[in-house]
Amino acid sequence: MIITGKHLSRRTLLRGFGSALALPMLDAMVPALGAAAATNGGSTAPLRLAFTYIPNGVNYAAWKPVGEGANYEFSKTLKPLEKYRDDLQILTGLDLHNGNALGDGGGDHARAGASYLTGVHCKKTTGADIKGGVSADQIAALQMKTRLTSLELGCEDSRTVGNCDSGFSCAYTNSISWRTPTMPMPPETNPRVVFERLFGADNLKVDAATKARRTLLRTSILDVVGERSKQLMGEVGPADRRKLDEYMTGVREVERRIQMAESTPNKFTPSMEAPSGVPVEFAEYAKLMFDLQILAFQADLTRVSTFMIGREGSVRTYAEIGVADPHHPITHHQNRADFLEKVAKINLFHVQLFSYYVEKMKATQDGDGSLLDHSMVIYGGGLNDGNRHQHENLPTVLLGRGNGKLKPGRHTVYPEGTPMTNLYMSLLDHMDVHPEMIGDSSGKLAHLGGL
Repeated sequence: MIITGKHLSRRTLLRGFGSALALPMLDAMVPALGAAAATNGGSTAPLRLAFTYIPNGVNYAAWKPVGEGANYEFSKTLKPLEKYRDDLQILTGLDLHNGNALGDGGGDHARAGASYLTGVHCKKTTGADIKGGVSADQIAALQMKTRLTSLELGCEDSRTVGNCDSGFSCAYTNSISWRTPTMPMPPETNPRVVFERLFGADNLKVDAATKARRTLLRTSILDVVGERSKQLMGEVGPADRRKLDEYMTGVREVERRIQMAESTPNKFTPSMEAPSGVPVEFAEYAKLMFDLQILAFQADLTRVSTFMIGREGSVRTYAEIGVADPHHPITHHQNRADFLEKVAKINLFHVQLFSYYVEKMKATQDGDGSLLDHSMVIYGGGLNDGNRHQHENLPTVLLGRGNGKLKPGRHTVYPEGTPMTNLYMSLLDHMDVHPEMIGDSSGKLAHLGGL
């Protein structure tokens, strides 16, 4: 362990056999965080920025809330989030102008993904000469001093080359995060790889033999750092011991679920072996990815994340909720009632999974509040109606209090033509990151910080 004076450093690590485990925010670390508190409105916790992306648009009639301001009614699709009314804002009227054709014809799914966080109209190409913009998450990530500047996750693997949408490269449908205009950040879709990246031997660059021994023995990281953790437990107060116990229990639970996924046969398609570390059931898969984000935030391994529930143009089926049809084709519903109902079912299912994430963030103690209090979480996508490929009036929910800089609890309707990127300008401003503009931004959004 690394201990600074009488207090724990925020960078304290528990080290063991080829592994290092970062720690959550503890009371014993607070004296070392005076500077952070001064820049976070008095909070002792860092501010996190997270994006959860849903593909293929929504059934907007089932999504749209009724009423504006504080006295609005939750829609059928957003109902699972109603218990977090005081922690969220529904934002209506935000547009993604550069997701439109602008003379390029088809390819709306590719443009939706590529422009969602960049606000830039991507180049129509299926070759290596892809070009988009720098995404809002990466603009923020460049300012981060955490071990991982950002985390990119997904639940649907795809190739990043070739033609995936009307002459547009698969790189556009597969990634919402872009480090540079020519460098997308494809999401990692294997929970085992994510876990090892966060906590495992790969981060310490140990030799191949050590990695192989750890894989063979399936040693828990908590077992590896066990003696160090016992020593630390004796050096902190009761409240910190409780936090450490909760955090380490969470790490072990994620480990257990990954190991179960690796050993569980694929009961839906017995002729195929389940990818290593990926659960068979989609709900468990998504929840596991959400849990990994929470652990990364708790340990301050990163403060910026993106999570794609599905790639644009996704043809995933959802038999577990009674929708055996591929997702993308049924969004071209042609106003068929049965297709619209199926799209609404998928939208609701995604919100239900996301509500699990919100609940865990709200229940996770973080400094002087919860993880949700110290976060800004955006849930939404780059299409409104998948049938008409609309990039206007995007489905958008903003959760968290942003270390007191956001004032949730209402539904805000913005004027027609308001760029989605104005939202990102506002959020990055709260993180003390001040780009001149993001894509087609024209300023910052009003009302996020007060009624």
